[in-house]
Amino acid sequence: MNPTLLAVFAHPDDEAFSVGGTLTHYARQGVRVVLACATRGEAGKITVPGMTVDDLGAQREQELRRACEALEIEPPVFLDYHDSGRYERTRHDDPRALMNVDPLKVEPKLRDLIADLQPQVMVTFDPHGGYGHIDHLQIHRAASAAFFSTGHLPGGGPQRLYYTALTVQAAQNLSRMGEGLDPQVYGVSEGTVAVQIDVAAYAENKRAALKAHGTQTGEQSVMGKMSAEERQAMEAMLLGHERFSLGGTRTAIPQFPLRGLFDGLAGFEHLK
Repeated sequence: MNPTLLAVFAHPDDEAFSVGGTLTHYARQGVRVVLACATRGEAGKITVPGMTVDDLGAQREQELRRACEALEIEPPVFLDYHDSGRYERTRHDDPRALMNVDPLKVEPKLRDLIADLQPQVMVTFDPHGGYGHIDHLQIHRAASAAFFSTGHLPGGGPQRLYYTALTVQAAQNLSRMGEGLDPQVYGVSEGTVAVQIDVAAYAENKRAALKAHGTQTGEQSVMGKMSAEERQAMEAMLLGHERFSLGGTRTAIPQFPLRGLFDGLAGFEHLK
């Protein structure tokens, strides 16, 4: 069976910030890497001064396709929900907004995708959704449920489930940049990190993926408004290492921390 990694996130650009380097890392080792995106980011905020877009969802879909090319992975799979937005853009009355959809209704879509792809490894948001976005929380719940309900599939379903992991230091950095996070809540202890991937070799891929999300990374974005020092700190956080906690496993853990996402999975010992 060919090695396959399924990454499940909520919006275009989630992948670039959270796991972009890791996706490229495994794609270059011959792993089939598939990104499932729940929405097309319809309720995002255009951060380029003077830019007008007739259909933001269509625009962000194309941005995500270009980002996947930059990360050297195949085109994304969309689950076809709507972005719930944030703040004044929150779509309380949209029945297709992910915040208004029962995660148990999202789970069957992911089960079908898992049955088709037969991934050994799944990656999604941590239980706090990174920084608490409702869509991140919803996709975390649905993806976690799908991992646990697919063990009966041929091959035994995915063997490992990982969550993106913010260290306390990373949560402090985000808090200083305006997210208002309590680092002791949103950041995990070093002992919680099951896998740390050095992604420095893929810095240009990750930069290109972030740049592809042009509507979200313009001059009026959080990153666009950063001082030189803040940007340097953010780049160090984004482009150095990506970390994961263990959400579930169907196999024994050979060591802790693990060498990589496939560590201990029979037949995939060559993957780092």
